[in-house]
Amino acid sequence: ILTHSTPSYTFNFSPFLRRTYGHALEPHRTDKPDSSSSAQAGATSGFNSLVCKHWLRALCKKGEHCEFLHEYNLRKMPECNFFVRNGYCSNGDECLYLHIDPQSKLPPCPWYERGFCPLGPECSKKHVRRKLCPYYLAGFCPDGPDCK
Repeated sequence: ILTHSTPSYTFNFSPFLRRTYGHALEPHRTDKPDSSSSAQAGATSGFNSLVCKHWLRALCKKGEHCEFLHEYNLRKMPECNFFVRNGYCSNGDECLYLHIDPQSKLPPCPWYERGFCPLGPECSKKHVRRKLCPYYLAGFCPDGPDCK
């Protein structure tokens, strides 16, 4: 009977990987992640969904145990706290963090979605104009009240 033994490789750059990037080649790591650990990891808020802001400045002390991403991914950058607080960022376009328009975070107004919001422009919720159905504008929509 064959026994499966994992070869233990050591490279002269392994200490550099661990020191600089906080991760290294693990000799005892399995190819497939454990399903129970991935379920727990997904339950943690922010786990591997945002780039670690400390890692960006090479200050993350958690290394491979960090719950945030240790890779430079523009789509997963954390939000710029300065932009959130002040509405602008002194770094401008060179800022590494996300500048999200505060209007895009507002929930939609249920009154406006039904056709009329009594608060009008004073409403604190988002008023989004829907695109009108071209069939309805022409006089008849075959979808009737289910028209989108």
